[in-house]
Amino acid sequence: MSPTMVEPNSLDVMCLNKYCNSSSSSSSSENEKKIWTKLKLNLAQDYPRKNAEILSGQYGTNLLLIGAALMLALAHHSPSVKEDHLLSFVTCLMILQLVWMLWYMLVRTRHKNTRAEKDVHATTCWIRGGLTLLALLSMIMDVFRIGYYVGYQACVSAILGVYPVIHASHTIAQVHFLWFHIKDVVKRFETLERFGVIHAVFTNLLLWANGVMSEAEHFLNNHNRRLSALGYGNLTIVHTEPHCNCTTSTCSMFSSSLYYLYPFNIEYHIFVSAMLFVMWKNIGRNIDLSSNQKRLATKTQGLTLGPVLGLVALASTIGILVVYITHMEGSVPTRRSAISMFYIYGIIMLAFMCAACASGLLIYRADRMAPDTSKNPSRQLDTELLFGSSIGSWFMSWCSIVAVLGADSSPPYRWTNLVYSLLVVLEKCIQNLFIVESLYRRQDDTGRGDPELVASSEIFSVTSSLAPPYNGIFNRAYDTPDRACVAMENEQEESGQVYKLAEVPQPFGNQVADAPNVKRQILKNIAIFLIMCNISLWILPAFGCRPQYENGLEQEAFGFSTWTTTLNFAVPLNLFYRMHSVASLFEVFRRV
Repeated sequence: MSPTMVEPNSLDVMCLNKYCNSSSSSSSSENEKKIWTKLKLNLAQDYPRKNAEILSGQYGTNLLLIGAALMLALAHHSPSVKEDHLLSFVTCLMILQLVWMLWYMLVRTRHKNTRAEKDVHATTCWIRGGLTLLALLSMIMDVFRIGYYVGYQACVSAILGVYPVIHASHTIAQVHFLWFHIKDVVKRFETLERFGVIHAVFTNLLLWANGVMSEAEHFLNNHNRRLSALGYGNLTIVHTEPHCNCTTSTCSMFSSSLYYLYPFNIEYHIFVSAMLFVMWKNIGRNIDLSSNQKRLATKTQGLTLGPVLGLVALASTIGILVVYITHMEGSVPTRRSAISMFYIYGIIMLAFMCAACASGLLIYRADRMAPDTSKNPSRQLDTELLFGSSIGSWFMSWCSIVAVLGADSSPPYRWTNLVYSLLVVLEKCIQNLFIVESLYRRQDDTGRGDPELVASSEIFSVTSSLAPPYNGIFNRAYDTPDRACVAMENEQEESGQVYKLAEVPQPFGNQVADAPNVKRQILKNIAIFLIMCNISLWILPAFGCRPQYENGLEQEAFGFSTWTTTLNFAVPLNLFYRMHSVASLFEVFRRV
C-alpha cells in the first residue's frame, strides 16, 4: 500500500511543479504584456504633451526662416527673387491660417455646450479694442493697395491685387478670433491646435517683418534722395514704380499714403503674434482658479498732474515732428538745428521719465511686499518682450556713444547726442524695473481700507460664507456705522463661479486710509505720464524723425552700410518696445 500511496503523491508533486512552472511563465508573459501596453499608452498620452510643443516650434521657426531668406534675396535686389514670390508665399500662409481659424471656430460651435477653461489674464478688452483700431487702419492700407493695383494692373503681377484682398479677409477673421477665442485654454486636439496656433504666430511675424522691410527701404530711399540733393554722390536710389502709366489719377496718392499707415500695420501684426503666443503656451495648461480671477476696475480719482504733463509731452512731440520734417528738407545749417532740437527735446523727456520711474520705485521700496509668484504666461511674456526689445535701442545707443567719443568732427549736436544716448540706456533700465516690479507685486488689499480697489482673497469667495451672522438687525448701517457694506457680484467669464463682495471694514478716521490712497494716486499719475511719454517717443521715429540717419557721426565711425544695417535692426525693436511699454504700463495702472 505504501508504494501505491507514494506514487500518486509523487505524481501529484510532479504535476504541481509542472503547473507552477507554467503559471509562472504565463504570469511573466502577462506582466510583459502589461508593461508593453502601459509603455504604448504612456507614449500615446505623453508624446503630444512633451514633444508637440517642440515640433510645432520647429515648424514655425522654419516658416520664419523661409520668409527671411526670401526677404534677404529681395533686399539684395536679386533678379531671381521678386516681390511676387514673397507675397505669394505669405498669401499661402494667410490662407492656411484662415482655414485653421474656420475649423477651430466650427469645432467650438459644435461643443458650445461644453464649458471651456479660459485664461482671464491672456488679454483685456482695451488691448483688443486697440488692436481693432490698428486692424481698421491696416484694412485702409489694403484699400490703398487695391487702388494702386487697379491703376497699374496692365503691367504688374496679379498677386499685387490678390494679396490685399486676402490680407483684409485675414484681418477681419483674426480680429473676430481675438475677441472671442484668444482666452481659450485648449484641451481638445492639442497637437493639431499647437500647429495651428504657432502657424498663426509666425504668419503674423512674417507680415510684421515684411512691413518693417518695406518701411525701412522707403525711408532709406528718401534719405538717399535728400543726400543726393545736397550734392553727395554714389548713392543708390531704388525705383519701385511700374514701367507703365497709371490709368487713374490717384496712383501717386495711394503710393505715398501707404507709408503713413505702415507703422500701424507693423504694430498690429507684432501684437497679434504676441497674443497668439500666449494662447499657444496655454494649450493643455491646468488653470489655477485661485489666481485666475478678474480684477475689479479701479477708480480714476486724483488723476490730474500725470495726464496734464502727458498731454504737454504729446503736444510738444507733434510740434517737434512737424518742425523736424520740414527743416530736414532745407540747407545744412537748418538740418543741424533740427537735429540739435530733437536731442534737446529727447534729453528733457527722458530726464522726466527717469525721475517718474525712480519715484515709483521709491514708493514700492517704502512699502515692502512679497512678490506674486503665481504662474502667468502673459505676464512672463510681457517681461521677456520688454527686455528683448530693449536690446535694439541699447545697441544703437552704445554705438552712438562710441561714435561720439571717437569722432574727429565736432558738430553742434555732438555732446547732446552723447547725453541723449546715455539717458536712453538709463531710462529703459529704470522703466523696465518699474514695470516688472508693478506686474509682479502682490496686491495687498487686506486691512488697507482703500475704497478704490478691493480684490482680496479674504473678500472674494465662491460662497456666501463671508456674510455676517444675522443678529436681528436688518439695516447694517445702524448696526456698524464704521463699516461699509457693499454687495456686488462678479461672474467669471464662462464659469459657474460667482464671487461675492462681503463687508469690508474701514479704519476709524482718515489718518490710516490717507497714506495708501496718496501712494496709489501718485503711482497712477506716474503710469499715465509714462504712457503718454512712450506714445510720444513712438510717434517720432514711426513717422520719420530719425536723426541717427542724419547726424553723420555714426556713419563716419561705422560706415554707411554697417550703420544702416544696424538701424534696420534696432529701430523696429525700439518701436515695438515703446508700444509694448504702453500696454504694460496700462496694466500697471489697472493693478495699482
